[in-house]
Amino acid sequence: MTTPSDTAPLVTILDDEAEIRQMLTEVLEEAGFRTQSFARARAFEAALKHVTPDVCLVDLSLPDSDGLALVHRLALERGAAVIIISGRAQVQDRVTGLELGADDYITKPFEPAEVIARIRARIRTARPAAPTGNTAGFNGWTAHFDSYVLEDETGAETPFSHAEAEVLRMFLESPKRLISRAQMQESLGGAAGESFDRAMDVRISRLRTKLREDPKNPRLIKTIYGAGYIFLGDVHWR
Repeated sequence: MTTPSDTAPLVTILDDEAEIRQMLTEVLEEAGFRTQSFARARAFEAALKHVTPDVCLVDLSLPDSDGLALVHRLALERGAAVIIISGRAQVQDRVTGLELGADDYITKPFEPAEVIARIRARIRTARPAAPTGNTAGFNGWTAHFDSYVLEDETGAETPFSHAEAEVLRMFLESPKRLISRAQMQESLGGAAGESFDRAMDVRISRLRTKLREDPKNPRLIKTIYGAGYIFLGDVHWR
């Protein structure tokens, strides 16, 4: 088996099925990733105090925690990239997971090659896009993408999730340009369809709330019905 380098991306695996953990560990390390695996949410969350994974693979059916609540905490409090791996195949389960902050959703049984491809896609989209930095100012706001915080003119801070960060960064990197649904899907990854569109609507709605936008007449993130969205702010990266 290939031994990943110390600088390889770290993927954490949380699943109470030993066979799943072993299989994912083997295929991911063979693909060049470092891994840490956990059978219980408590041990997993304790480990996160000491390590910062690039991607977290999380099963929803956990014996000691509500998997969806855990996903939400990971996305909101740690800004972690989260891919749900679950036997729950209903559309509503996928939509709920994405609404709570997950970046992707894979149903069991799955092909290992698909998991590897989804992880690589998440790592690509999470990396800062040159030449921009990790901090952007716009219309009295400052977005800190290294700490996942929005700061207003008074210094008051509002956290945002990794999933929200992807959408906000996409807008801030292309201000005053129309971004279609198809462009969003291509940029952010994930399967096109109703669940993706619903997840995008929820993320944009939450961003508008955090930016204190009037939902009936938003000033910054405008919906162009039938076409997509446009961000109208003046953006300065640093």
